[in-house]
Amino acid sequence: MLSNKVALVTGGGSGIGQKIALAYARERASVAVADVSAEAAQATATMITAAGGQAIALTVDVTSAEDCARMVERTVGQFGRLDIACNNAGVAGGLAPLAEYPLDLWEKLLAVNLTGVFYCLRQEIPAMLANGGGAIVNIASVLGMVGMAGTPAYTASKHGVVGLTRVAALDYSAKGVRVNAVGPGFIQTPMIARIEDNEPMRAEVESRHPIGRLGRPEEVAELVLWLSSPQASFVNGAYYPVDGGYLTR
Repeated sequence: MLSNKVALVTGGGSGIGQKIALAYARERASVAVADVSAEAAQATATMITAAGGQAIALTVDVTSAEDCARMVERTVGQFGRLDIACNNAGVAGGLAPLAEYPLDLWEKLLAVNLTGVFYCLRQEIPAMLANGGGAIVNIASVLGMVGMAGTPAYTASKHGVVGLTRVAALDYSAKGVRVNAVGPGFIQTPMIARIEDNEPMRAEVESRHPIGRLGRPEEVAELVLWLSSPQASFVNGAYYPVDGGYLTR
């Protein structure tokens, strides 16, 4: 599906990002795996190369505009182009009512989840324009469409990602760059380990999904893969939930 394409995944060292990187590689893309953890990025890249694919590992803090610029430069330097990007890097924060929410957490979540996506887009788009276009998928959340009590920073950041996606699509789709967003529900990743380890909390969260369970990272990856591929050539500026029915409640 992605033969001769070059893909970049932020937050590719674990969870959803790792499964996206592996899905891209399975479909024969060369993959740049970026993560704030050098060890995690390398682990995913090693999984790809061990299976016969091509990958490089990049240590990137998406809250740094300079890191994001270097990330794209190194990807293009290694593989010669950039065709696909998935801006997946993100963090969760503590729960607290808005007026009591810690300022440091607010700043951290907005920096990673929203400003980080902006920094990445700002570098990825020119690189794609240089070779005639490409496809970008931003990982938002179901909380990019609805709210949840006690999550002001996370909810605001993910609403922001959906907004950035729509603006980027309007600005660049006529020039050949498609930009879409995916909104996962609660997915079995290290980010929600605290929920998974608490049986009453897990049961409550599962009940919010009409399908009756949490999602799996590979289920998100398959949607991202399709949106990144030529098969989705007329899909642009859209938000796609992958949420087990969470938003239909």
